[in-house]
Amino acid sequence: MLFEASANWKKMDIDDLFWNRFRECVVKEGIPYQWKALNDLLPGDTAKSHCLRNFRIAAGKEEGSHQGWVFQDSDVYKWIEGVAFSLRWHPDPELEKLADGAIRTIADAQQKDGYLNTYYTIRGLEKRWTNLQDHHELYCAGHLIEAAAAYYQTTGKKTLLDVAIRFVEHIDSVIGPEPGKLHGYPGHPVIEMALIRLYGITKDEKHLRLAKYFIDQRGQSPLFFQEEAEKAGRECAWENGPLSWRYYQADAPVRQQMDAEGHAVRAVYLYSGMADAARETGDGQLADACRRLWDSIVRKRMYITGGIGSSEYGEAFTFDYDLPNDTAYSETCAAIGLVFFARRMLKLEKRGEYVDVMERALYNGVISGMQLDGKRFFYVNPLEVYPQACREDYNKRHVKPERQKWFGCACCPPNIIRLLSSLEDYICDTAGGTLYLYLYAGCTIHSELLSLKVQTQYPWNGDVNITIEEDAGKEAALALRIPGWCDTWSILLNGEPVSSTVSDGFLILTRNWKKGDQLQLHLDLRVRMMHASPSVREDAGKAALMRGPLVYCLEEADNGADLQTVRHGAQLNAEAVWEPDLLGGITALYTDGLKERVEDWGPSLYMEKHPEADPLRLKWIPYFAWANRDLGEMMVWVRDR
Repeated sequence: MLFEASANWKKMDIDDLFWNRFRECVVKEGIPYQWKALNDLLPGDTAKSHCLRNFRIAAGKEEGSHQGWVFQDSDVYKWIEGVAFSLRWHPDPELEKLADGAIRTIADAQQKDGYLNTYYTIRGLEKRWTNLQDHHELYCAGHLIEAAAAYYQTTGKKTLLDVAIRFVEHIDSVIGPEPGKLHGYPGHPVIEMALIRLYGITKDEKHLRLAKYFIDQRGQSPLFFQEEAEKAGRECAWENGPLSWRYYQADAPVRQQMDAEGHAVRAVYLYSGMADAARETGDGQLADACRRLWDSIVRKRMYITGGIGSSEYGEAFTFDYDLPNDTAYSETCAAIGLVFFARRMLKLEKRGEYVDVMERALYNGVISGMQLDGKRFFYVNPLEVYPQACREDYNKRHVKPERQKWFGCACCPPNIIRLLSSLEDYICDTAGGTLYLYLYAGCTIHSELLSLKVQTQYPWNGDVNITIEEDAGKEAALALRIPGWCDTWSILLNGEPVSSTVSDGFLILTRNWKKGDQLQLHLDLRVRMMHASPSVREDAGKAALMRGPLVYCLEEADNGADLQTVRHGAQLNAEAVWEPDLLGGITALYTDGLKERVEDWGPSLYMEKHPEADPLRLKWIPYFAWANRDLGEMMVWVRDR
């Protein structure tokens, strides 16, 4: 098999207690299930995709009209990308044959001039490129490029890659700084990082230059989106609202933007492309903008789960410290985008903080979006749920107390598939003669610097054992991440303590490594009671629990109804218990708490007395596993003592 030219490992095999369950679910359930969804083969009460049917119509293989969203093409591209990544570690000739068939249909739908988009092919090519702001042609192109790159790098097959390159040639002939071209950029970013990924394969400067153009042109005056709308005689739905052009991250040139603004997924996709461009071009000013926007997110606008985008209106960031729990939007795709952004910032500079956030989002805000059986999904990831309110409060209509079989706008399910299938790309990296271990998972890694085996039961257990598999042949450095949440840790080399210091979140050990060398890293996974900044109004007087990277929550199934009446006890008195038969095997937490008596309050709505409360041993489960049992309440932030 082929792998990405810039890959930081030559071969990796993941065999991990925690991640195997999700990855096996992806290949056994998720990918086949989503194939059925894309072909409208799920039960009749499931939202229809129309995705592959649109491609068949555009290819002239079937009669009909375009159905679904204007960006529907992207769903199958993400599915193909997920398939490509899965084939790296789970070869499946039948699945590859299925993907090859879908790729042939996509190729047949491409126009002679390279254009490829089923919406305009079916509805009228004369209107293409007339609405870059909202009609997602460049967004779909970006996901096509991502899928094509992954499929080529895994299988060596160039059909989809050739399709993508032809489409980029067409885009470059239409959009750019030259006279006669559109001086525009995508309403929904993703093509920026996709083009830079393509550049990594082709080394064609045109691909890097086009990505940089989209980034540099964004938000310039006169504003392209405004001119485009005026020319077409249409109004922008966001222009006169509180978001305005911030919705598109287009209110100012990217280097002048001070805060993470607007639609959260678009934002982190854009920032990911900016970080890629800064790395490839050495643009220090662009790198500084990335750091500033990163700080805006993680210090003022991110949920404890790594979720981002607090508002249903615009699926957007709002203002600093505005993080409501029961109306949180926190789209699954946004958490995935934050993982992308963090990974790219790590390519710019090795700072443990980036891994801390990447890990937080991955273990909490991302995998919460998929049911443990891989067949249902969350688009929105709240931190507090009262099912009756979801049904009857219009302002909470976007919050679902149960995962859904599919969505008409189904961006999240295939996004989860492609991320979990590509987990290898997030575990480690090499730079400057150092192998960096970012995420701790059971695996065997063969890189150009070192070959090693990692054994661990992380995140349930904080012991990480590392064995060198081959002599290094020369001096090399191994950088072990010490998570920001870990204040007590120890390290042994061949059974002996090692003199070491931590810098920027990494413990770096340099030596001429020999086969059989063993490292034993212990990370203390004590239960931590977390408090939000006093500026977060919704969490004032409340506390949440974490153990290692995992955020925990209360569910009605374990603690009864009326979770709003629960508060932490005077002492935490926490106990972590491995429960192999609960939710596929989890470590549950038990703490002392109190629960007020609703039944003793009486008929009056308001009284002077304080509600009576009884001691209760609270049971907490990892946030990612909520809503996998009976319908019920859920809460992350609980009143403090």
